[in-house]
Amino acid sequence: MKKAIKSQIMNAVDKRFDQQVEFLSGLSTFASTRGQEQGAQEFMAGQLTERGYAVDSWAIDVRDIAHLPGFSPVIGNYDDAVNVVGTHKSRTNTGKSLILNGHIDVVPTGPLEMWDAQPFKPHCDNGWMYGRGTGDMKAGLAANLFALDALRAIHLQPAADVHIQSVVEEECTGNGALACLQRGYRAAAALIPEPFDEKLAIAQIGVIWFQVHLKGVPVHVLEAGSGANAIEAAIPLIAALRELEIGWNADDRKPPLYAHVDHPLNLNGGRIEGGDWASSVPAWCCFDVRLAIYPGQNIRQAQTEIENCLYQAANDSDFFRNNQPQIIYHGFLAEGYALADHPQTEATQAIVSLEQAHRIVSGERLQKFSVTATTDARFFGLYANTPALVYGPVAAAIHGFNERVNLESMRRVTQAIALFIADWCGLEKA
Repeated sequence: MKKAIKSQIMNAVDKRFDQQVEFLSGLSTFASTRGQEQGAQEFMAGQLTERGYAVDSWAIDVRDIAHLPGFSPVIGNYDDAVNVVGTHKSRTNTGKSLILNGHIDVVPTGPLEMWDAQPFKPHCDNGWMYGRGTGDMKAGLAANLFALDALRAIHLQPAADVHIQSVVEEECTGNGALACLQRGYRAAAALIPEPFDEKLAIAQIGVIWFQVHLKGVPVHVLEAGSGANAIEAAIPLIAALRELEIGWNADDRKPPLYAHVDHPLNLNGGRIEGGDWASSVPAWCCFDVRLAIYPGQNIRQAQTEIENCLYQAANDSDFFRNNQPQIIYHGFLAEGYALADHPQTEATQAIVSLEQAHRIVSGERLQKFSVTATTDARFFGLYANTPALVYGPVAAAIHGFNERVNLESMRRVTQAIALFIADWCGLEKA
């Protein structure tokens, strides 16, 4: 690709950057938490349609994907779980095809009084845009779309098919990306601009979500010793899971890609409820847990270790020894994925292409790291033999209060994605 073309592409991103910021602001006004993504998806479908892409919008049917590898047990109703894909069809198909993937769903806000401003009324301050989902990952969706816009602005387009995906469910199962595979969307590589500080994730952990249900014996507190407190029973079980977490993070359990990471696998007790009355010994308790696993770690073996850990902890109680906890898996049941171990030569080629694009934009070498979170990259890498590059802008407080994305970083990432598309897919006249 000629140097002049590269400069034209980067300039085209610059000229439309105010529009991109406006687009991100508009998209981030949608409170697209799980089950509430429809308005945001209609917005995305409209934007793709305006640009002339062939748009496919469909409600996910669990029956279509439940049998597929990588499926995670669903949470709640899927009647309104809608995916959107826009497709650019090349005339010449002389380059390599590409999936540009991003998720539209965002996590809940938490207590609104802990935000400095309303989370779904995005605003800009000192080079950052604030709002839930601005960083994770609507800035990435904007970067995907406006990278392609930049090519069109100079009367060029990818010389290969490109699928622009806006999916649901990334934050709890990943089944949205899986549904795209089931629907037949394939490409030679995938790019996912998650907010990873302009670094390339070469490995990601897997995630297991599970609930632990405990039943106690309710009595009046005047005879509390004769009952069994289901809430208090959760405490030693959580402590036992902490010991399991410590063991999994031991140096001899770490694969090479995580050998330098101090604590790669994190346990989180994310939710707990139980009991019915302050003066009654609680008869029930339920707590939700997230625990990570390594790439290559067998999910079923990990589940067995979790179950044995909880059952052994319950055995320390005379009551709970005979009333074992019930463990229910729902939500993430996700394997880890390592791009660095991807066997295809296309993986190396894709990494080199992104490295070159990043260096042109930033003047710096592309840093690579092993991330302690999961992304939808695993579906492409593990189940479609498609190298998946995860590379996106600088963001802060994702999943927290005052979430924000750095706008100059979003600009650079958009330029890098546009250059990557031009190199990977090749160019033809628009």
